[in-house]
Amino acid sequence: MPDFATHLGTQAAYNRWANRRLYAAAAALPDADYRRPAVAFFGSLHGTLNHLLATDRIWLRRMTGEGDAPTRLDAILFERLAELRAARELEDERLIGHVAGLSGADLDADFTYATTGGTPQRRPRWEALAHLFNHQTHHRGQAHAILTRLGVAEPPPLDLLLLQREASRVAAADPPTSAAPAPPVRA
Repeated sequence: MPDFATHLGTQAAYNRWANRRLYAAAAALPDADYRRPAVAFFGSLHGTLNHLLATDRIWLRRMTGEGDAPTRLDAILFERLAELRAARELEDERLIGHVAGLSGADLDADFTYATTGGTPQRRPRWEALAHLFNHQTHHRGQAHAILTRLGVAEPPPLDLLLLQREASRVAAADPPTSAAPAPPVRA
């Protein structure tokens, strides 16, 4: 069984994979549908996708001390989907890199931060990351439901198992070589 650092790395990769699928579906919509008010906490697909980027930026700023971070959870960071999508890609890469650089000790260490309301908090870093990935999944589910309400016949499935199956197929098609290279021939 993999350790928790490996699990979080998988979650970071899944996050990027699921976001790509969701953004591809959003990009296929007419702009009016993308912005159409929906029964959702952040008002529309546009608001929900902006919220997800805003919260990831907030968390990565807390964890790394770097990057832009809005002060509001409902911030509209980008009006145009293409710009939002490009920023999402960059943030997903930042998150993957951050998680990959953490040791088990880093994950177990206390992480202090303030909520957006200013309340000080202290939790193990792994808990904050687990929350971040769970939060992404929660709101991607809302975005998926918005796509359904907008009439998208079959929004892209976002199940983690699909990513794992894809990774297994890729690994089976390109197995690593286990044999050591032959030593150089001496004349």
